[in-house]
Amino acid sequence: MTSRPVIDNLSSFWMPFTANRQFKAAPRLLESAKGMYYRTTDGREVLDGCAGLWCVNAGHSRDEIVAAITQQLNTLDFAPTFQMGHPLAFEAASKVAELMPAGLDRIFFTNSGSESVDTALKIALAYHRARGEGQRTRLIGRERGYHGVGFGGISVGGIAPNRKTYSGALLPAVDHLPHTHNLEHNAFSKGQPAWGAHLADELERIVTLHDASTIAAVIVEPVAGSTGVLVPPQGYLQKLRDICTKHGILLIFDEVITGFGRLGKATASEYFGVTPDLLTMAKAINNAAIPMGAVAASRTIHDTVVNNGAPGAIELFHGYTYSAHPAAAAAAVATLDLYRRDDLFGRAASLAPAFEAAAHALHDAKHVKDVRNLGLVAGIELEPRDGAPGARAYEAFVKCFEAGVLVRFTGDILAFSPPLIVSEEQIAHIFGTVRNVLATVQ
Repeated sequence: MTSRPVIDNLSSFWMPFTANRQFKAAPRLLESAKGMYYRTTDGREVLDGCAGLWCVNAGHSRDEIVAAITQQLNTLDFAPTFQMGHPLAFEAASKVAELMPAGLDRIFFTNSGSESVDTALKIALAYHRARGEGQRTRLIGRERGYHGVGFGGISVGGIAPNRKTYSGALLPAVDHLPHTHNLEHNAFSKGQPAWGAHLADELERIVTLHDASTIAAVIVEPVAGSTGVLVPPQGYLQKLRDICTKHGILLIFDEVITGFGRLGKATASEYFGVTPDLLTMAKAINNAAIPMGAVAASRTIHDTVVNNGAPGAIELFHGYTYSAHPAAAAAAVATLDLYRRDDLFGRAASLAPAFEAAAHALHDAKHVKDVRNLGLVAGIELEPRDGAPGARAYEAFVKCFEAGVLVRFTGDILAFSPPLIVSEEQIAHIFGTVRNVLATVQ
């Protein structure tokens, strides 16, 4: 394959979630990818320690997915799903539904995790209105939660920099639970921390403050990813489920990161044995080959909204031009078949102990103040540099990339979520590289 020339002018692309001036002064450009590796424009191989952006769970450029997309584009490049349909949309929905928790088998397709979150919030409001409780409009998120970048998502989200610029235009009637991160009690936990289930009881306080009859839904990430891998305490999610059920509040799990094998199960809901009312997904739904997301709704929610609509009328005034895009749907069908054929969820579960051991072996590495993990996801929190929060993790990120390993960083936390095809040797290489790099970081 002939390499394209490196683009000299980087100014036109306004990059997302990027320090643009810093990046363009010393760009890191990826040209191709296959399996567990990226290749840079200068010909270096880089081991992918974070599945792109938590999303390429089956590894890069899988032949089966590429072939499915190519065939679909040659057959049907686009078809509307407003008052029309195409067969792959229904096939993809059925295959997604098969992997969802029991009863969550009504699938609404979107194009991203952000759109999935806003869709789930709108479905929650529509459900309560359809059942005669339209006064339930309040939404409850959680501190340090990340739910994408739509106005709904940043309103229920709890990462301060994401909210700051837009604070005057966020949704009203939103409250937040406290986050569960507490290093005094939970530092260096392997798997779920033993301390912290009581933090779910804060939902009862919020219910008392606002009255349950005004609250539509609670949304949380089962494992908070983008904020730096916060693993839920033992019993915490079940408590949230019980409180929501008690007060008639819908529980939404944002599984954009945890969906499709990251914890060794199809969903975090399955892993934890806690079933929400709505479940958002994206990223690994089709191995990130084509933008796609979805919301899985319980049959009760779907039927309540649909059956209360007037005959012949649209029941939910919501959707996207590219909902269930034919190429994205083809990629989803091929990806879900690949997950099943290669038992990638089972593979993730079998690799989890080695991944945990390799991550926690860094407990004594320079600058490390915490290591936490679950399934094939881990976070390593570093002591911040005086007067320069985030600078130490950024330096480690850059040096890891230069050493041939791609990791994520958020604040002073390094995050790891490799494709599910990763080997034990590659796991050891990822964390060994991090140890070597941290020894050089000031």
